[in-house]
This record gives sequence, C-alpha cells and structure tokens, in this order.
Amino acid sequence: MNVVEIYTDGACKGNPGPGGWGALLTSTQSRKELYGGAPSTTNNRMEMQAVIEALTALKRPCKVLLHVDSQYVLKGMTEWLPGWKARGWKTAAKEPVKNVDLWQQLDTLVHTGGHQIEWRWVRGHNGDAGNERADELANLGVQSALRAG
Repeated sequence: MNVVEIYTDGACKGNPGPGGWGALLTSTQSRKELYGGAPSTTNNRMEMQAVIEALTALKRPCKVLLHVDSQYVLKGMTEWLPGWKARGWKTAAKEPVKNVDLWQQLDTLVHTGGHQIEWRWVRGHNGDAGNERADELANLGVQSALRAG
C-alpha cells in the first residue's frame, strides 16, 4: 500500500465570503498540488472541501498521513461523527449538523475508499512547510474564485 502524506487547508476572505481550498499530496513517487474555490462560502466548508478533494484524487487505496490545521475537521472526523450519525445527523443539542452535505461526502470517502487514514493536527501558520504550502494553495483558490465570480 502506497504511503501518501497530505496537507490540506482552507481560506476565506470574509466568513462567509470568497473562499479557497488547497491540498498538497506527496509520496515517494510523486507530488501533486490541488486548489479551487467558491465565490461565497465559509472557512469551515473550505477546510472540509480540501480534504474531500485530496482523498478524491487518490486513485487506489493508500496509507494516508492526513495533516489538517482545522480542529473542526479533525474533531468532526475523529470524535463527533459517530454521534451525529447515531442521532440522524443532529448535534448533541438536537440541532441539524452544519455542513451536513460535506460531512456525509467526507464520511463516505473515508469509509469506502479503502484508505488507512491517520489524522494529524498541525498548528497553522507556524512554519510547517507542508501546511504553509497548503495555505498558499488555498489562497490561490480564493484568487480563482474572485476571478470567476
């Protein structure tokens, strides 16, 4: 099984506002950079979209070291998701889960892709080269959204 290291990040100019996502995927054989954006979105949605796009780019099951600087994404995937699903996509306070469309998409990718994913949190804007590049890519995504919008 190939080992792939992934760094993802989201960016938003205003929240909501124009946003972008970026992902850096590296393995011993290759390096891939992805980015995109949306004209009106939120930072959390862009953080999630970055992970979705990165996992979608994998063409076969991989051992994935997935670095995120978003506690929202990390805790959602490693702590909150089972409870949300058990409650029919409601929070503990019985409110609808925000961004449920993306959570469901991410849940499906994680549980049907055949990947072994190790979730890792990295402090954003703290000099980690992979995270810094993902941030630059996310900002390119914002620029593409602004040009398209």
